[in-house]
Amino acid sequence: MTRFLTVQLLCIAYVSSLSAQTNARTSPPTFTKDVAPILQNNCQNCHRPGEAAPFSLLTYEQARPWAKAIKAATIARKMPPWFADPHYGKFLNDRSLKQSDIDTIAAWVDAGAPQGNPKDMPAPRKFVDGWAIPTPDVVLVQPVAFDIPAKGVLEYQNFLIPAPFKEDKWVQYMEARPGDLRHVHHIIAYIRQPGSQWMKDIKPNVPFVPVKEKVSADEDTSALPSDFLVGYAPGQPPEMFQPGQAKLIKAGSDIILQVHYTTDGKPSTDRSKVALVFAKEPPTKRALTLSASNGTFKIPAGDPNYKVYAEFEINAPATLYGLHPHMHARGKDFLYKLKFPNGEVRTILNVPTFRFGWQLWYDLAEPIAVPKGTVVQATAHFDNSRNNPDNPDPTKDIVWGDQSWDEMMVGFFNLVFDANMPAKELFTPARRNTEVANN
Repeated sequence: MTRFLTVQLLCIAYVSSLSAQTNARTSPPTFTKDVAPILQNNCQNCHRPGEAAPFSLLTYEQARPWAKAIKAATIARKMPPWFADPHYGKFLNDRSLKQSDIDTIAAWVDAGAPQGNPKDMPAPRKFVDGWAIPTPDVVLVQPVAFDIPAKGVLEYQNFLIPAPFKEDKWVQYMEARPGDLRHVHHIIAYIRQPGSQWMKDIKPNVPFVPVKEKVSADEDTSALPSDFLVGYAPGQPPEMFQPGQAKLIKAGSDIILQVHYTTDGKPSTDRSKVALVFAKEPPTKRALTLSASNGTFKIPAGDPNYKVYAEFEINAPATLYGLHPHMHARGKDFLYKLKFPNGEVRTILNVPTFRFGWQLWYDLAEPIAVPKGTVVQATAHFDNSRNNPDNPDPTKDIVWGDQSWDEMMVGFFNLVFDANMPAKELFTPARRNTEVANN
């Protein structure tokens, strides 16, 4: 009798276990337990109030109306935006969702997007109000507001912030922010060192547009005009460096904000800004943003696959940390390679489908030591055909230009090197006359 009861109890336990496992497998995901953590880790940086995304995803009430759209965008891998070919390199800031996360979102939507138990909701993520970096030490504000007209084409506007620091400043975190997300296409904050003649006619408190000098068709004007501090464009993250690494703003340097405004039928006003977090102690490594660029191309009308190549030879030992391809609406793909002095050529980033609306940095999970003589090779293709839905005008030949209907080809990259070495050592003698020669 005892043996019979024992067997019976074991059978009941086994059936109960199977039932629990079946229920676990068949119970649909809920927002609070399964979906909210995915959104927190991958989406809320942009999908929250005051950010570039058109709606917030902080709560169930905010996410529920967009459930089907979220499923469609994640299955198609349009969201979160990430365009690196996974066969080449690994990146610290990889935004792509794991397939298991995509499957969870799809199953949640297919089950009717249930909310779940509110007690399962994870604690809200904490964001610094208005910034994606730690609390800023200094916020540099565009000195005057700019009135954006309802219509028309605006040249890049430049604003001078005269010598905000009387001593050298090492900056570990930096972020540029528009005052008007809707009308600001991009911002670049440049460091203009004492004695520089770049934009020598710019005045404080007055928006400035330099007179464009005529150059020959084969003259390349694509080189960075001064030291690149930080930029903003849709999807572009802030600049953030590891402890012991920082960018240098030399004492007495000016900051020049270059802002590109667009019009959409409604007038507005903008006052953009840049936030800085200083290194807690003098770093051992200095970071610098450089670029392999080409401004001499002419993309024929209708050409679906026009190739443009650029390179940059690194003239001193350094470490490569991040990559940032930049093109406009005709940009099709972008490829970075390194050619080492021993002849080895290595592909480090392939962006097979470039999207002008998302200007992403790709931060290397394993930084690459680059000896003197290493060449950064950048190859881009452009689609100037009617098959490109973003093409403003496939009937025109296209050259380098500032506006979005022109084109650019720039392969930005971040180098880190000995903080005691002058930055000009990174440039070959031929480049020192055209780029950041006085750093």
